[in-house]
Amino acid sequence: MTTTSSQDLTNTARPMVGTDLAAEMVAKAAERARKLQDATGVQPCLATVLVGDDPASATYVRMKQNRSKKAGIGSVSVVLPAETTTEQLVAELTRLSEDPAVHGILLQHPVPDQIDERAAFEAIAPAKDVDGVTMHSFAAMAFGQPGLRSCTPGGILRLLEAYDVPLAGAHAVVIGRSPILGKPAGMLLLASNATVTYTHSRTRGLPELVRQADVVVAAVGKPNFVRGDWLKPGAVVVDAGYNEGNVGDVHAEEAARVASLLTPVPGGVGPMTIALLLEQTVDAAEAQTARR
Repeated sequence: MTTTSSQDLTNTARPMVGTDLAAEMVAKAAERARKLQDATGVQPCLATVLVGDDPASATYVRMKQNRSKKAGIGSVSVVLPAETTTEQLVAELTRLSEDPAVHGILLQHPVPDQIDERAAFEAIAPAKDVDGVTMHSFAAMAFGQPGLRSCTPGGILRLLEAYDVPLAGAHAVVIGRSPILGKPAGMLLLASNATVTYTHSRTRGLPELVRQADVVVAAVGKPNFVRGDWLKPGAVVVDAGYNEGNVGDVHAEEAARVASLLTPVPGGVGPMTIALLLEQTVDAAEAQTARR
């Protein structure tokens, strides 16, 4: 696969770019969406739900809606006021879950502090959980069962596969324990026969643990947290962080001198997340149409 870098990593590491692979995935999803609509009259539809007026969240939602449109996927936008309660949000997500015209639901997170985010996620019907945020989706990933994957971890695995990273028998260290990023990433790596160590920002001796890893997934939400001298020479480094100023969780300049492969920020994991979201929306539409 021919790739182009969005970040100058000119030392040792080869950039593990997600842009081209994501474009291929979206093109294939668009073709499947067209075929479904031609055959059944059903256009895959993604509902996005945004609570409040956070500018960054609003930008992300608009970007996802634009990508959906380009892929031939319809979109429904629900914007709720910042003072929305958990009960009100759950009611809206339940309504969308019961709407046969909606095939996938994305709740933009984080949500305002007064909302029980887990309760909101669990209001999404598992068949429409195209972002992979429910406990049902996590259990399917953990038990190796068919289901919708958490989009960022699922995108990471697809990227590792595309770059022929050998996972069987490899030691993977995941830095981060989010239920929609770090934890499912570890489950998917384990399913690929990697040996997985979960760590986080409070792990004692973290640099020494990371230094043992063949594959590092940084998903801790702290800019430049992982330093170059934490890495084993030749390690594959996936930076799943995105912080203000287009800065990831890995110190890119230092890591580039040590790693063999390194995802740029932006242009690495981000495009894969959106591509998998759209692909899974088409998956969900096909499955729901077949059941009907």
